[in-house]
Amino acid sequence: MNYKMKKILYNAKVYVEQNVFEEAVLVDGGYIEAVGKNDEILALKDDDTELIDCEGKTLIPGLNDSHLHFMQFGETLNQVNIEGVTSIDEMVERCQDFLAKYPEKCKNGMHAIGWNQDYFVDGDRLPNRHDLDRISTDFPIVLERVCGHIVSSNTKAIEILGIDGDSPQFPDGEFLIGEDGYPNGIYTANACNVVKAIIPDFSMEERRKILLDTMKYGVAHGLTTVQSNDVGTTFMDGPAAFKMFHEVYDSGEALLRYRHQVCFNNFEEFEKYLEEGEYANGEYDKYDGWLTLGPLKLFKDGSLGARTALMKNGYVGDEDNHGLEWIKPEEMDKYCQLAKKHNLQVVTHVIGDAAIEKTMDCYERAFVDGENKLRHTLIHCQITDKELLDRIVEKDILVGAQPIFLDYDMNIVENLCGKELASTSYAWGTLQRNGAHIAYGTDCPVESCNPFPNIYMAVTRKDRSGKPEGGFYPNECVTVQDAIDAYTVGSAYMEFAEDHKGRIKKGYYADMVLLDKDIFTIDPMEIKDMLPVMTMVGGKIVYYRM
Repeated sequence: MNYKMKKILYNAKVYVEQNVFEEAVLVDGGYIEAVGKNDEILALKDDDTELIDCEGKTLIPGLNDSHLHFMQFGETLNQVNIEGVTSIDEMVERCQDFLAKYPEKCKNGMHAIGWNQDYFVDGDRLPNRHDLDRISTDFPIVLERVCGHIVSSNTKAIEILGIDGDSPQFPDGEFLIGEDGYPNGIYTANACNVVKAIIPDFSMEERRKILLDTMKYGVAHGLTTVQSNDVGTTFMDGPAAFKMFHEVYDSGEALLRYRHQVCFNNFEEFEKYLEEGEYANGEYDKYDGWLTLGPLKLFKDGSLGARTALMKNGYVGDEDNHGLEWIKPEEMDKYCQLAKKHNLQVVTHVIGDAAIEKTMDCYERAFVDGENKLRHTLIHCQITDKELLDRIVEKDILVGAQPIFLDYDMNIVENLCGKELASTSYAWGTLQRNGAHIAYGTDCPVESCNPFPNIYMAVTRKDRSGKPEGGFYPNECVTVQDAIDAYTVGSAYMEFAEDHKGRIKKGYYADMVLLDKDIFTIDPMEIKDMLPVMTMVGGKIVYYRM
């Protein structure tokens, strides 16, 4: 993808770096050739140059989501929407309506993600098989909690699994038993993956269309790169997944850049991929600019809302519950040591303070020459005390943060973790001020991949209605420039691309977003509602709004 036509974007407020702004940009061959004042950049035009008058609007680097599940988000756009339901009855009704409207989409099974029992106005009971049987008993139904770490199914799904009250539990996860001694249709941890696997997958043709449609959504919201964990989670057939992505990018249809974050079913599969699979020959460390084979992705614990985040001292009022340790230290050491041998980065899902501490222990044992040269990363990194924050900075361990999580978590974190620990958690301000490498993302579809509510949350630490006044532990607020840097050059650093990506400077990729408002001067409350006027990737305009 080499776009040779020259373009000059002028009459813009161009964000170059902290407190540095310019007026115009020259783009040639997919790269930025010059940045400066209107007159000096316009003097570089020739007969082949396209002129784009930005009419005084603000131009920022393309936004780079450091961790999400892009294909899964695309799937949710093709499934029943159960996000934000306020009761089990409402969720059942939405599914019944979807079934009535799209019976062909449901004939072999129904799957969706998005319910959250903490939003149920009539109690926080988890939905069970009896609830989902009201939708249908003819085909399997699997509905995921918004975090993906708790799943509910109907009775048909249980029958297909062939389990009963006396069946052995699945490895690293469990199905719960009801008062009648039969599985009640609620699953945790790895058992979620087992029951989800019974829902027939999308065809490759459907997946290709979903990917392309989701790219359109992404660029319309200012994303120019996604670092996505799809293979091994949403897309279990690794070889087929990699083949499809190669075909889309080789055809030139892709609208944005994509970096894989890959999960494996077991250690033996990881070994095989390094020896003869997609990761063989060490090609993964060569950044080609569009489609990149990125890090190994691991899960250390669950989620805070599901009370499965791994906590040192348990939960307030439930101190014996320390959450879920998805992978034991000795097993994680095996993965990280093999990754070290192959110069491969590791990124790990960590929510609770114990998960963060144990993961850093493992990372340090896998450092190269005593340093984090492979840029191992803590994904989420939510519950922290001062000692953990200091250690993250001292050991230069990257953080892939999702500020938008606080929109919900500010309502539960003090009750679950206590005020003292809550006051040092979600500490993006402290981390950035102390020099940590931090990259922003959304973990979509846990949240929307729209980056602007995420930036708003980092800057204000207020929910969408503007509460609490002053922000939730406002000492952790960041500046707009810090938030944009975390979403651009910070995310580029996470993928070893900070010397040619994430800034509007000479020699960098021509990935830029023209905004409908000046994000640096407007009321911060307005940031969440911003949208791009234009999105450019590699010098090509991939989205334009009249």
